[in-house]
Amino acid sequence: MSAEQLAGLSDLFVVAAVLLYLFSMIAFAAELAFGRARTNTAAGAAVPASTSDAAVSDGAALDAALEAVTTEAAVKVGASVSAGAARGAGLPAEPGGVPATDGPHEVEPPRWVARAGQVAVALGWLGWAANLGAIVTRGLAVDRWPWANMYEFVVAISFAAVTAFLATQLRQNVRFLGPFVMVMATLGLGFAVKVLYTAAGPVVPALNSYWVAIHVTAAILSSGLFTLAAVAGILYLLRGDGLSRLPARTDLERVAHRAIVLSFPIWTFAVIAGALWADKAWGRYWGWDPKEVWAFITWVVYAAYLHARATAGWRGRAAMIVQLVAFGCLLFNLVGVNIFLGGLHSYADVP
Repeated sequence: MSAEQLAGLSDLFVVAAVLLYLFSMIAFAAELAFGRARTNTAAGAAVPASTSDAAVSDGAALDAALEAVTTEAAVKVGASVSAGAARGAGLPAEPGGVPATDGPHEVEPPRWVARAGQVAVALGWLGWAANLGAIVTRGLAVDRWPWANMYEFVVAISFAAVTAFLATQLRQNVRFLGPFVMVMATLGLGFAVKVLYTAAGPVVPALNSYWVAIHVTAAILSSGLFTLAAVAGILYLLRGDGLSRLPARTDLERVAHRAIVLSFPIWTFAVIAGALWADKAWGRYWGWDPKEVWAFITWVVYAAYLHARATAGWRGRAAMIVQLVAFGCLLFNLVGVNIFLGGLHSYADVP
């Protein structure tokens, strides 16, 4: 195939990926909307999300104790009456004479919900394959690493985010993240096609370097994992204390933290590799270019999150807010700098 045909095939793969991610998002959303409701902990007991949430006043504890005693007495007094009423009404009686009723904390999902989740995962893998095909054919069309401009970079980051989600799904059930990861990937590819699209072609000499494969690839991989952590962090903040279709806050925080622990060293390597590339291309390691500054700011905020969690024991809402601030810095570094600030990385600017 000629370069033009390969470039056209790459564009078709991107469109296919957008549609498949969209359908996958719809299936994931259906599973989440009609799936089983969960309490805020895996065991069904309320566990505080942070140290401040765990504090209970003495008055509240006393009220709870009095209420428990009153309830126990009422159950004992009415045990025989309720048991007889249960037998008369044809209802099975629970131990203690209380009629058995359906518990309020569990909603049995329809049978098709599990199938919707399986279809969503399958569509996600098909979209992932189409996204990969778009990257590979683009690289073959231009005969270089296919992330030398904003269009190619956003396509690659969308691929990395979906890869992080699907790879995690292979190890544990995180389908609850599916609707949100897929909608971000769909919007990212749509934004790349409608706003950032750049025709396949040669790049400036500075990008004809093996450092593209080292520095930019590391930035793409870490950005995909940071995106997964941000989705879990947003869901953590949205998750209420009662019944919810979302998992417990502890599970959401665990997913976010593990993704950041894995991606932070990769981002650190990307920053260092960028400095080495800058020395080779421009004769200096650091020049206060906006992209360099914001890459370092992003590193500092993520480092602050990890440090505060490891030393000060930060958990819960405060920690999630810090990592979302870091993700905001990451987004501005990846997209905002090129749109609003420019600098030596202006070769990746919006067309």
